[in-house]
Amino acid sequence: KECIAPQKKEIDDEQSAKPQKKRKRKKKTITDVLATSEPKPGGPADLQDLITRYYSDKRSVIELEELKLQNSCFLSSNDLTHTLSSYLKQVCPKWAKIQKQHSEKSSVVILIVCSSALRTIELLKQLTAFKGEARAVKLFAKHIKVEEQVKLLQKGITHIGVGTPGRISALIDKEGLSLQALRYLIVDWNWRDQKLRRMVDIPEIKLDFLKLLENGVLAACNEDK
Repeated sequence: KECIAPQKKEIDDEQSAKPQKKRKRKKKTITDVLATSEPKPGGPADLQDLITRYYSDKRSVIELEELKLQNSCFLSSNDLTHTLSSYLKQVCPKWAKIQKQHSEKSSVVILIVCSSALRTIELLKQLTAFKGEARAVKLFAKHIKVEEQVKLLQKGITHIGVGTPGRISALIDKEGLSLQALRYLIVDWNWRDQKLRRMVDIPEIKLDFLKLLENGVLAACNEDK
């Protein structure tokens, strides 16, 4: 009498012997993270951390100390409730007097650093309620040669500069922009683009920003100039 083993078990055994495919865990994007958490405003510690992390393997211990900013260099951070004008009114309450006293060409009293030409134009519009009679200029590379901006800054008194770190740094290199009269450096840290990236999340902008900081800004802050 023949005995035939059931085929179903053999098929089950074959299937169980096959290695199970592992599901790849999807890497979280900035969008995913922000969708499940409230955006936190940037502060002094965030800027210091950015500088330390970038230069930790590029500078000596002594040089890293020189890149540190004193607490007295920082103003209160925007807690995300302010517009640009209301924030500047808070941190610079004597603006009317300061702007009248400024008489140095090729320099600004307030320098606002942001990520793009479009953001620069947007911020210039937001300045209207604050700036009064002060002159504000856009400092970015799109459609404007650096030589043209050097001449523009030489022509008259400019109180506020708004622009990208790459172009601002280029103007400093060409001695078209002096930091001698600079009193306020405003970093557009909290704003995010359509991909929800901050200025420091975009690699090329972050590098330009760090170069700008090292290009006299950090030294000027620590010297209280």
